[in-house]
Amino acid sequence: MASISNLGVGSGLPLSTMLDSLTTAEKAALTPISKQQTAYTAKLSAYATLKSSLTTFQTANTKLNSADLFTSTTATTSSTAFSATTAGSAVAGKYAISVTQLAQAQVLTSAVQSSNTAALGDSSVASRSIAITLKDGTSKSITLSSDQTSLTGMRDAINGANAGITASIIKVSDGSFRLSMSSNKTGSDNAVSKIAVTGDDTLQGIVGFDASASSNAMTQSVTAQNAKLTVNNVAIENSSNQISDALEGITLNLTALTPTDQTQTLTITKDTSKASSAISAWVDAYNSLLDQFNTLTKYTKVDTNTDSQDSSNGALLGDSTLRTIETQLKSMLTNAQSSSSYKSLGQIGITTDPQTGSLKIDATKVSAALDKDAAGVKEMIVGDGKTTGITTKIATNVTGWLSSKGIVQAATDGVSKTLNNLTTLYNTTSDRIDADIARYKTQFTQLDLAISKLNSTSTYLTQQFDTSSSSSKS
Repeated sequence: MASISNLGVGSGLPLSTMLDSLTTAEKAALTPISKQQTAYTAKLSAYATLKSSLTTFQTANTKLNSADLFTSTTATTSSTAFSATTAGSAVAGKYAISVTQLAQAQVLTSAVQSSNTAALGDSSVASRSIAITLKDGTSKSITLSSDQTSLTGMRDAINGANAGITASIIKVSDGSFRLSMSSNKTGSDNAVSKIAVTGDDTLQGIVGFDASASSNAMTQSVTAQNAKLTVNNVAIENSSNQISDALEGITLNLTALTPTDQTQTLTITKDTSKASSAISAWVDAYNSLLDQFNTLTKYTKVDTNTDSQDSSNGALLGDSTLRTIETQLKSMLTNAQSSSSYKSLGQIGITTDPQTGSLKIDATKVSAALDKDAAGVKEMIVGDGKTTGITTKIATNVTGWLSSKGIVQAATDGVSKTLNNLTTLYNTTSDRIDADIARYKTQFTQLDLAISKLNSTSTYLTQQFDTSSSSSKS
């Protein structure tokens, strides 16, 4: 059978051209399917972009949706002996502070040993245990093999036991080593009260310790102590140099002693800059989200009687999901239920551009509103943090939109399902076209061969007639 490239050679008919035309005509049925696939693929990508944009905006909204922002304070000190950080509950004011003692952790040190790797325990004992007891009553027992009785072995065993202390080895000089044990926490209650070795008197004579005894194998090289200070002449003692429970909403960080008989000042002042910055960032995030909405729904006008739309149109032009989100989002920019005098963003200097819908912020007015009544601004923006407040309502809705059962996911699932159906339709249609073209090719080949045979028969008969005619004349 002749190949497709030779179609028509036998018959003289343009069968190859006819087959190409039929193929083109049949494959035209795939074009509208391909266009739909392209459109829905772009739509699927657009929903991913929408989801990402909403997530980014939610981040800025979450930062603003914090009541502590509007009661924010800043701490300044007149001394390098301490610093302070504040939380939303801190109250503006001044405190006179004097630091007379810093908290420190206990350190125990062994006598000098000639090797840090040689076993120090009784070699006739297979195992022994070290019990480490802290002053607060917590205790940890550690079992040691003979190989673990060296300074290195004991260090590793203690550090792996989470006993409330950290062991290390100090090289005093060549051939001279000491085992050091430091409490993990500062303060007298976190000190070691006893180290007792059971089953190995030799090792007990090296690392044994009893805070109540007059002499010990381990020497207390650093005594545990609490931090001591006065705040407004009130004496305070704490096991840590970081004190967060003395002054409400204020954490003190002690680093040195204040000069003798001198008090230093800690000043807590109201700080509206954090709220102002968060509001500005929120406005920027909202406008960026709106810009993304406009990109996804972009429409470019085309000339009258033009068959197709402009290719630069947004993938979600006319999309009901995005339109619903945008409409609902814009409706949440006021809080008529606010118990403060502020009901809308315009009252604090944030207005809406009537042409674009984007927000414009007057930083001076925002700062003035926060200075005048930060609590009132908070009431309008955050509300009760549950059901009222601009950012609270937005947070609830955005979370719903982005949830696994939200409208964005539902729209995404719908597009994915349509794409799967289009893929199936495309494959089915393509297979049918391939089968039809194969059938046409077979039929054309058979036709070409049949006509070729008929032409051969015609030629043969003509020759025979011509020969017979010539014979009759002669």
